[in-house]
Amino acid sequence: MNKLTSAGLALAMAVGTAGAAQAEDNGVVEIGYFNWSDALFTSHVVEYIVQEKMGKEVEMTKADPAAVYQAVASGDLDFHTDAWLPETHSDYYDRVSQDTVSIGPIYSRARLGWIVPDYVPEDQLSSIQDLKSEEIREKLDGQIIGIGPGAGLTRLSKDAMNEYGLKDAGYRLVVSSGSGMTAALKRAISNEEWIVVTGWSPHWKFGRFDLRYIDDPKGVLGSIERADILAREGFYREFPNVYEMLDRISIPLEDVQAGMDVGERKGYPTAAKQYVENHPDLVNFWITGEMPN
Repeated sequence: MNKLTSAGLALAMAVGTAGAAQAEDNGVVEIGYFNWSDALFTSHVVEYIVQEKMGKEVEMTKADPAAVYQAVASGDLDFHTDAWLPETHSDYYDRVSQDTVSIGPIYSRARLGWIVPDYVPEDQLSSIQDLKSEEIREKLDGQIIGIGPGAGLTRLSKDAMNEYGLKDAGYRLVVSSGSGMTAALKRAISNEEWIVVTGWSPHWKFGRFDLRYIDDPKGVLGSIERADILAREGFYREFPNVYEMLDRISIPLEDVQAGMDVGERKGYPTAAKQYVENHPDLVNFWITGEMPN
């Protein structure tokens, strides 16, 4: 399994067309992925199918989203499975859309938002607008717990802070990481403390805790999204069977979320194998296009 840092990917991309030609000629399916729980699950499901059910060699490369998008566009990677569109990853996608092919969604009805534990009374906090209450700000210590600085959700959450006047109301967006956000959520829940985190569905935390989204009446955080599989140009010509499998694959949101929970507890390769082996008819349809009897 080949894992590169962002710097390593940048170096590979600097090779230019020669590097792209090498990637296209080596006969190996090269999958890029991010260290995000939904991408970890869907990428490993695809890896398991391509390698174990279709008999092709696979290399997996983990890097930050910007590097993975650029590597697919340049031909250094074949595809990734987590292009959140139309809004969340629009910055990344707009830079590479002319040099990539969207195969379609691996799952849909995803969403972004700000999330609270269910024990936070809904009659006190049901909307982002409610955060401007001084009493609520004190209970939250003036913090919205975010994720990484490069995430689309972070960009949109900064927009929400401005649009709702939360900075002026004494709040700050704590830029952390996905794991930092979930660790803060766990601590708060263990003490039944109030907390607001930036989050998304699918995510394993919804299988572990009783949570709810708070309303975003101005729609700053967007609406429902989909996770597209984004491939390099020319990928279909070299791997038509893999491309057609990716064109057919569709995992229900609830299954993605359940798989992510298994992945967090047992490891994502185990979660992927378990899911594929538990759905033989569905996987056969993805691979062959033949409907189950």
